[in-house]
Amino acid sequence: MKQIIAMGGGGFSMEPDNPLLDRYILNQADTAKPKICFLPTASGDSEQYISRFYNFFNQQNCDPSHLSLFSPPTRDLENFILEKDILYVGGGNTKNLLAVWKDWGLDIIFRKAWEEGVILAGLSAGAICWFEQGVTDSFGDGLEPITCLGFLKGSNCPHYDGETERRPAYHKLIESKKIQSGIAVDDGVAIHYKGHEIHKIISSRPDAKAYSVFWEKGIIERKLPTEYLGT
Repeated sequence: MKQIIAMGGGGFSMEPDNPLLDRYILNQADTAKPKICFLPTASGDSEQYISRFYNFFNQQNCDPSHLSLFSPPTRDLENFILEKDILYVGGGNTKNLLAVWKDWGLDIIFRKAWEEGVILAGLSAGAICWFEQGVTDSFGDGLEPITCLGFLKGSNCPHYDGETERRPAYHKLIESKKIQSGIAVDDGVAIHYKGHEIHKIISSRPDAKAYSVFWEKGIIERKLPTEYLGT
């Protein structure tokens, strides 16, 4: 089963005291102690970011590791990746993430991993990278569309409620046909895809939501059913 879990924001890097999304990701693996690998490429392999990953996942019932492309653990990256149960991609600069991945041939390896049942997960840059297009601040000032890997159809806009300029920018880009219609995601929300279809939308915050955003004689923003993981 091909699975992608795309978070608008949240998880250990944005909600260190709220484990709901990260535990949900771990629970989707078919094994009791999943091998989860963190890819901090978009942050330039930030040591602080990597440390925060281990601080959380070392306390969970899993086998955590990370893949640094500035200090690769092996020459055989394909086998290193394919033996994992979950790949977890961090946030940062999406443009640099995609450029580095493609130079290393990881875009091809990740598609193979996805097709073989490795769960692909991530937030922000680590979410939009799986779609055809995303909204990014990778180019500097302002928000721009970016062409991504295309595993999932349409576009994705993270941090929909977390950054005030996100909603109007996404609307404007869709209206001007600079970007396709797609899914906007608040911080604390994850979209769980099985195959190419949405299986479930879950959140770590009671009021956080996801939205279908498209053009139909004007911008339409349709709230999608979201399940709060807390009590």
